[in-house]
Amino acid sequence: MTDGPNEAVAGGPAPAPVPGPAPAPVFGWYIPAGPASAGHPPLGYPAGPGPGAAPGHPPMPVPGAGPYSPMSEWGPVRRPSFAKIPHAQPQPYLRLMRTVNYRWWRPVLGILAFAAAYVVAVFIVALAFVAGGLHLGDLDRLDDLTDPAVLALANATLIVAIPVVWLAWTVHTERFGWASSVVGRIRWRLLWRYGALAVVVVGLGMLLSLVVGGGIGPTSGFDAREFGFLLLVVVLSTPLQSAAEEYVFRGYASQAIASWIPSRAVGAVLAGLITATLFSLIHAPGDVFTFLDRLAFGLAASAVVWLTGGLEAAIGFHAVNNMVIFLVVGALGGATSTDIQADSGTAALIVGVDILVMGIYVWAVAKTRKRWHPEVLSRSSQGAEPSRAGPGWPPPGTIG
Repeated sequence: MTDGPNEAVAGGPAPAPVPGPAPAPVFGWYIPAGPASAGHPPLGYPAGPGPGAAPGHPPMPVPGAGPYSPMSEWGPVRRPSFAKIPHAQPQPYLRLMRTVNYRWWRPVLGILAFAAAYVVAVFIVALAFVAGGLHLGDLDRLDDLTDPAVLALANATLIVAIPVVWLAWTVHTERFGWASSVVGRIRWRLLWRYGALAVVVVGLGMLLSLVVGGGIGPTSGFDAREFGFLLLVVVLSTPLQSAAEEYVFRGYASQAIASWIPSRAVGAVLAGLITATLFSLIHAPGDVFTFLDRLAFGLAASAVVWLTGGLEAAIGFHAVNNMVIFLVVGALGGATSTDIQADSGTAALIVGVDILVMGIYVWAVAKTRKRWHPEVLSRSSQGAEPSRAGPGWPPPGTIG
């Protein structure tokens, strides 16, 4: 007969328990650093029934298994830094900063870190090009991006933004893979598919733009040697340059803005509008038509990011668009310009064609989700796998 859970058989006192190894924390919970209290096992003992368990104490609570009392010795803990699954609930791409370690000031600090590191990186790149033989006078021709040397310099100063964005993500004490997609990395299968889709759509748009006129000034004919150098620079650096702009505007900047807005839908809209405006202004448009054209591009890129849960579709479209423009203009011996070089009527028509092409691409991306099923929500600490887009997406309760 026993008098209680701590009394041995025949009424004798139970032998003093031998402390064992500290129990392993259950995901999302921690073992309190303090003495045991009523209803909880002493420190150093496994919880609940089992070999070596402290008798008479309830098992360790499991997230989602029942109500949680804030007075309990067990409690939620923040995810350790650089965790593989830092989200308590599935999150869309624009809210991936809302990790268990999220604080409102982290995006602010990250933006400041990005700005400082980017200035340093650009300065180093410029010094490297000058040391490599680039004449300082060439810096006055940065608007002529069909010159291979100038295009290489311009692209290099943008490409360095990719590692700088990764650096900014360390402020959030999370892996920089969340800058790419909801699965924490670039999804190469989607990047190639959306790139191929962009080739078709952008090719159509280029033909329409050439028909209505504008964008290409006086041509000097085909120069095989010059075009060969241009082709090499475009193929090697333009995809990375395009990816860098997406990492900055549709990536880190959009994620930072959306993280501050309680509503997912409102955050996505504001992030799209603000970053598209900044994207257009940073290209120094010389007239309202050029501004609207870049603004529409930014909005379309934001739309496909929201539709696919990552940057792949935006990078594919951006890279193909830039490569086609540089190669077509370079083959014709013309010069590029940040402005639409045409009269008002033709410029308005060109912008209308561009918006039509962008709309077609967004529509095509939305339609292909039913077959390609891109992941649109991150994996959560509750063990759910990344949610994929398909019929009936988004799941109830994930927007708003």
